[in-house]
Amino acid sequence: MDSVGTLEPFNSPTVRLERLFDAPEIQVFAKLDSLQLSGSTKERTAGSLVNAFISSGQLKAGGMVIESTSGNLGIALARQCVVRGIKFVAVVDENANKSAVDIMRAYGAHVELVLDPADGNKLAARRRKVQQLLAENPGAVTTNQYGSPHNPAAHFSSTMPEIMEALDGRLDMLFVATSTTGTILGCQNYVRDHGLATKLIAVDAMGSVLFGGESGNRRLPGLGAGIVPELSLQAEPDRVFRIPEIDMVHGCRKLARSEGILAGASTGAIVAAMGQMLPEIPSGSRIAFLVHDSGVPYLHSVYNEEWVRENLGEEPEAFGDALLEDQAAQ
Repeated sequence: MDSVGTLEPFNSPTVRLERLFDAPEIQVFAKLDSLQLSGSTKERTAGSLVNAFISSGQLKAGGMVIESTSGNLGIALARQCVVRGIKFVAVVDENANKSAVDIMRAYGAHVELVLDPADGNKLAARRRKVQQLLAENPGAVTTNQYGSPHNPAAHFSSTMPEIMEALDGRLDMLFVATSTTGTILGCQNYVRDHGLATKLIAVDAMGSVLFGGESGNRRLPGLGAGIVPELSLQAEPDRVFRIPEIDMVHGCRKLARSEGILAGASTGAIVAAMGQMLPEIPSGSRIAFLVHDSGVPYLHSVYNEEWVRENLGEEPEAFGDALLEDQAAQ
């Protein structure tokens, strides 16, 4: 490994937020994984997945990784592969964030676009394409983020212990966005292995089939799933919130305009879920959440008024206008 640590994720800051909610009796903390070098917590996942193949001898310099991705893992894998001299092929669908795809290409990735399948199941279509490409490229591997134990292992060994260390081992609830469910499963395994009382709150998208949800149209990538990933069968969160996409938009804008943290749609969903749960959280509680990724790739969607109105049919500034009015009145 590189002696200066450029290949590995780092212990991102965990900071206390005091302006996000009007709830001084509850301590709210955010782990800023948006600061990882590739811009998301998927840097941890990608590192673990690639390292496992290298350690087993299945992947060497000059080899090829093929993976289905909606954005963040693709960016992280593209970065992880380029510094190891490995080719990377990202299989994306039409919902993929354009900025994320551009970043993958900037790292030298080859991008395969899967057009809308007849059944509407984009994730299943991407996974079929991965299998086709593996057959066409002997020796290539897929990191299988949906089923590989090295996905949750990354969060068992780094994400959860880092949070607990930062909070002196005292945490009542952790809110985690879900797609492959690798992050929440790794955190769950850590909580159970260490006998912690921390409750794990899964934040999912409306239209996702995770945890018994009903399939529906989803326009924002990175949250939820169209099929049930293998890893999710082991995940048993204490609570599940299903968030409409317009609430993700409002959550993102609330976080940006109250705490100065520009985050992606999945983190906006977490803000919305915390807001819903806030009235029932006991006074004195300590709650935390992951800032899964940066909002920069979402500037043309979540943070774009025209995109929100055209695609979601809602007003994007519902929170922003109220905040500005409150500030003017103070």
